[in-house]
Amino acid sequence: MHQRNGIRGPVRLILAVFVVAALATQLAACSDDSSPSDTASKAASAVSQAASAATQAGDALASATAEAGRKFDEFKGGVDAKDEVKLDGNASPDSDGRATVKVTVTNPTSSAKSYVVQVDFRDQSGNLLDTTVVTVNDVAGNGSKDATARSNRSLTGDVKTTVARAVRH
Repeated sequence: MHQRNGIRGPVRLILAVFVVAALATQLAACSDDSSPSDTASKAASAVSQAASAATQAGDALASATAEAGRKFDEFKGGVDAKDEVKLDGNASPDSDGRATVKVTVTNPTSSAKSYVVQVDFRDQSGNLLDTTVVTVNDVAGNGSKDATARSNRSLTGDVKTTVARAVRH
């Protein structure tokens, strides 16, 4: 399900580039500066580059999702703690263009615990753009601790964040 939603964004990108390339072909046909075959070649190249970018984005998302699964598999016997984790609003870009969001973990037990938190980054339509796992160690009993979730790659637009899952151990 995540993979299907994650692919929808790159497919839209490919379609958008194809439409732009087709329009460019039509406009260039009215120009004396280049031949229709030159314009068609440039349009095909643009579509090919967009398809390559979409494939790379899909591969990066699949890799991030697999890595999140591996990290959660390492913590056997953990307790579901999704309700003990809050995110501080929507993501904002850091200096590298990667989306970041403040993660606050509140430990309701009487002893120190560690948490593994998966944060999903989604676009306005709910399509999965990226996912990352944050480990928050040694959260004091009846206390809280902050961390930062950072996307694995640069994300653009209005990026929403959600806690996909969290485990206390």
